Amino acid sequence: MEAAQGLTLAERIREKFESLTRAERQLANVMLENYPVSGLGSITAVAEASGVSTPTVARMARKLGFGGFPELQAELRAELEATISNPIVKHDRWAENAPDAHMLNRFADAVMDNMRQTLRHINPEDFNAVAALLSDRNRAVYAVGGRITRSLADYFFTHMQVIRDDMTLIAPNANTWPHYVLNMRAGDVLVAFDIRRYEHEITRLAEMAKAKGVTLVLFTDQWGSPAGKHAAYALHSRIEAPSAWDSSVVTLFIVEAVMAAVQTATWEETKDRMKTLEGLFDRTKMFRKFI
Repeated sequence: MEAAQGLTLAERIREKFESLTRAERQLANVMLENYPVSGLGSITAVAEASGVSTPTVARMARKLGFGGFPELQAELRAELEATISNPIVKHDRWAENAPDAHMLNRFADAVMDNMRQTLRHINPEDFNAVAALLSDRNRAVYAVGGRITRSLADYFFTHMQVIRDDMTLIAPNANTWPHYVLNMRAGDVLVAFDIRRYEHEITRLAEMAKAKGVTLVLFTDQWGSPAGKHAAYALHSRIEAPSAWDSSVVTLFIVEAVMAAVQTATWEETKDRMKTLEGLFDRTKMFRKFI
């Protein structure tokens, strides 16, 4: 039980999934599909929605490290409050329990813990599958982010555009997003970034893209964006920090690791593109050279 401390319920489920019975896995999949809302009903309602018995619900709660289903639900309610917290609430929560240490140390400790927890739970097979999708030059790749995460989408796009062609950065204005969906083809890839407070437009875009046969790769937080229900692959990163804002450090780390994997897998083609790009930079005299 000690190992479960500090984990979200979703992380506990993913960690214990292989040890669950078939009925418990069925319940787990339903709970993750509309997380965390699907677990907030009565034990009878949760069992009926999952097509399992109430003892199965209680048994899985205990397997996940809780004293029972009420304790599991209390955790879900706390997580739900955390996912919808605005920046002022997040700041005040940290300030109440702030240790007497310099902000550099406090922030570094939080980020390093985020990194450890993220690496502990990330699935290498999912990571490899995402890298393979992005390496496939027969697939166009679209990138999109929200109010804050669009900077991550922009960063991802700028680097990936050097590695391969057929990259599109979706504009921030959600009113134009149907125009992008119009051009998407079955087999293309949509890379979306969405962390708390999750944005409705991202989920709607994911739904429209999936309907066209597009594969969704989602970068999200430890709780998981609602867009995850449409995702083929979701890479979860810990984001909490002693700040009014969430930290993007670990998410950026995963993004850069994915891009490095793609670059390595496609190096011959990527090297040619880089040489051409460097020639273009020389012609524009963009960068200062010391001769």
